[in-house]
Amino acid sequence: MSRTRYTRRLPVAALVTGLALAVSACGGEAAETAAAPAASASAAQLNPNADLSQQSVTISVWAGYTPEDLPQRIKDKLKTTLKVTEHATNEDIMAKLTAGTDTGLDVAFVSGQYAQALNEAGLLEPLHPELIPNLANLYPEAKELSYDKGNLFSVPYTWGTTGICYRSDLMKTAPTSWNDILNPPAEALKKVTMMTTERWLALPAIKALGYSVNTRSDEELAKVKAKLLEAKPKLLGYDDTTFGEKLKTGEAVMVEAWDGWCPTTEKNIKFVIPKEGSDLWVDTMVVLKSSKNKEAGHAFINYILDPKVHGWAAENILYKVPNKAAMDAMDAKLKAANAPLQMTPSDLLKGESIIDLGEDSVKFTQLATEVSAKQ
Repeated sequence: MSRTRYTRRLPVAALVTGLALAVSACGGEAAETAAAPAASASAAQLNPNADLSQQSVTISVWAGYTPEDLPQRIKDKLKTTLKVTEHATNEDIMAKLTAGTDTGLDVAFVSGQYAQALNEAGLLEPLHPELIPNLANLYPEAKELSYDKGNLFSVPYTWGTTGICYRSDLMKTAPTSWNDILNPPAEALKKVTMMTTERWLALPAIKALGYSVNTRSDEELAKVKAKLLEAKPKLLGYDDTTFGEKLKTGEAVMVEAWDGWCPTTEKNIKFVIPKEGSDLWVDTMVVLKSSKNKEAGHAFINYILDPKVHGWAAENILYKVPNKAAMDAMDAKLKAANAPLQMTPSDLLKGESIIDLGEDSVKFTQLATEVSAKQ
């Protein structure tokens, strides 16, 4: 069973800022929750009886995020051709989708806040639920995501949260607070890692100070910066991809981690959500307004939402999927061995959904740059 490491949530502040400015120029404004589909992105008239054998689907997705034999499965089930292209990060696919040229893509996998930004720029096709009957397999909570309430323009593929992953045998006391990361006990000094991606680098300090993960306040971000700089000398370093290996070897004893990446199947490695709370991140599927194969794009998403197909993500990359039927069908031993997989949707929704901040996203870029550069 493979567990590929992804660096998909890298910052795209400049791109998102550009999208926000474009929306603003059309009279739009940033909001704390996602807007309804942009007026320029009115839904096309789609044919529910379209001959899918006359269409094809081209998707862009992170490497290893879907089954290798998915093209053949799609051919067998839908009688349409699937072409899979890959992007390494949100930054890569956002650059491609916002370049103003025909990408030839029909469906893209992007994280929730980026789906919001694309929608507000009029680049997404509003979803046609009648073409996606398997939406019924989703948990009701999957329709309550702040960046897209009601799943108007995006369908969640995976979701999770961020917390502290730690070695229970090397810590005298189990961590319970983000302050344990920011001001570690003696046995953890220089054995702690935090993330480098900008919204997640700021997360421990934001939550320790009692602020929103979507704060735009300059005063609050100044205090966040001060707290991060105070913590920096106590860290082993910043790490978004290899912290699990560092825990296994004992080089690190406590790390900030996305839940699915905490190797809790290893003896003595545990995961906890700090008492101050955390985030809720979501990776989504969207249909592009420029797609010439919109019916096939919707059929592709509907196929992914089949419990047997969607369950692949949970069982192979160990990320929870917002598909009740798929999670209910998971191997019980696998679920029992991975504490994060046992989290319920209500547990996840206690976290704050990360939303697009438009032009204010640059504040987090500046914060991350200044913190990482400071000696």
